[in-house]
Amino acid sequence: MSKRDYYEVLGVPKAAGKDEIKSAYRKLALQYHPDRNKSAGAEEKFKEISEAYAVLSDDEKRKRYDVYGHVGTEDAFRGSEANFDEVFRDIGFGGFRDIFEQIFGGRGGFGGIGGGNDPFGFGFNFGGSRRKGRDVLYDVELSLEEVLKGRKDEVELPKLENCGNCNGTGASPGTKRRKCNVCNGQGQTRRVYSQNRFSTFVSLEPCQTCRGQGEIIDKPCNVCSGSGKVRKIKKLKLEIPAGVEDGMTLQLRGEGEPFENGSAGDLLIRVHVKPHPRFERLEDGHLLHNLDLQYTDLALGADLRIPTLDGSEKIKIPAGTQPNTIFKIRGKGLPRYGGYGKGDQMVRVNVKVPTTLSEAEKSLLKQLDKQLKYEAENIRQHF
Repeated sequence: MSKRDYYEVLGVPKAAGKDEIKSAYRKLALQYHPDRNKSAGAEEKFKEISEAYAVLSDDEKRKRYDVYGHVGTEDAFRGSEANFDEVFRDIGFGGFRDIFEQIFGGRGGFGGIGGGNDPFGFGFNFGGSRRKGRDVLYDVELSLEEVLKGRKDEVELPKLENCGNCNGTGASPGTKRRKCNVCNGQGQTRRVYSQNRFSTFVSLEPCQTCRGQGEIIDKPCNVCSGSGKVRKIKKLKLEIPAGVEDGMTLQLRGEGEPFENGSAGDLLIRVHVKPHPRFERLEDGHLLHNLDLQYTDLALGADLRIPTLDGSEKIKIPAGTQPNTIFKIRGKGLPRYGGYGKGDQMVRVNVKVPTTLSEAEKSLLKQLDKQLKYEAENIRQHF
């Protein structure tokens, strides 16, 4: 199946500026992000818009696309990390690595997507050695009460650490890696896949001899089997700040997996907020509580205590209050993450209709109904 035009995918004209393209992608990413949209086809749509943005957000890639179309766009995502990070961090979805681990896949388990020049974790080294270890993804579930106050945890995370026997090289002690003589240590090979009088297109592919690593281990370490890593359990203290939102990804730099002669990856904490039986979370830290009252409470008025996330508050229901009226308790919502102050708690009053009545109650209601109808009839005759 042929690919759709990238401009059409993002819904922008061909003359669109970079800000317009970024704005269009931001809106579509919020709509189709897999943490928000579980419908069939949403993930494929997210892949499609992300590929379009990877090309159109880069000046050089966009120029090539405008001339040659989709030919030669196989490496669309290479070098696009900064462009995606800017969008994803703004909308609270974590960075480029976290998002594309979910969509394009990594190595499974707690292993995140690759560092350095292997942005999708396929185990290849595109054009040089990797300088950063893999990110580690950890899911945490919070109640609204914990969102209100924040939470501190000590967790045990399975992590890959440098093998102590080979110091992370993967080679047996006393030996070392050697440069691949097929790709000359580049980790990739070049292949001309189309040529005519005017142009030549070159495909860069991972070297099959060294599997994209640029180096070969003749005698692997017998402890880590040549991987340079061993799996261990590490205890780590996590501090989840108040006000976090469902689907948000927090980042702890350097707490991911290490990399030989480089920096460690990051720990990415993906937040899930459980539904609450009493409160619905609204935007900007506000909460909504639905309160069922008797007809008499609305007609005659009442002084009530209303539950909040951290106790209860008094509110006054004036006589004659209508159903669906909303009262506001200021400052009793959630902290605004990264902002200032707290939201409010909204209280929406509803009429609670009894399902069973005693004979005495029925008699009283019939008398009331008769009186109300009599008053209504007098009003109609008056006008």
